[in-house]
Amino acid sequence: MEALLLTVHYLICFFLIIAILLQVGKGADIGAVFGGASQTVFGGRGPATILSKITAGVAIAFLVTSIWLAQISKTRSMETVIDKAPVSEQTKPTEAAPAPATEQEKTDSGAAPSGK
Repeated sequence: MEALLLTVHYLICFFLIIAILLQVGKGADIGAVFGGASQTVFGGRGPATILSKITAGVAIAFLVTSIWLAQISKTRSMETVIDKAPVSEQTKPTEAAPAPATEQEKTDSGAAPSGK
C-alpha cells in the first residue's frame, strides 16, 4: 500500500513540475512596471486556461498524498530506537580496592621509611 502510494506521489510530483514549467509567465510585460500601457498589471487575469486547472488539480493531489504519507509514517514509527534496545540488568557497582601507598605517602604520614 505504502509503495503504491509513494509511486503515485512521485508521478504527481513529476506532472506538477511539468505543468508549472509549461505555464506562461504573468510578468512578461516588464514595460508595464515602468509606466507602460499594459492593462494587466493590477487587472484581472482573464479566464483560466485548461493548463492552470490541471495544475491546480495536480497540486491538490500532491497535497493529499503528502498528508497521507505523513500519516502512514507517523503511525508506523511510534516506537523509537530506544524502545527497541534490549534491556540489561543493572549490576551493583563494585568498590575499587585502595591503591598501595607509595614511599612518599608513607613518609608524609609519619611512618618510618623501611630499609634504613
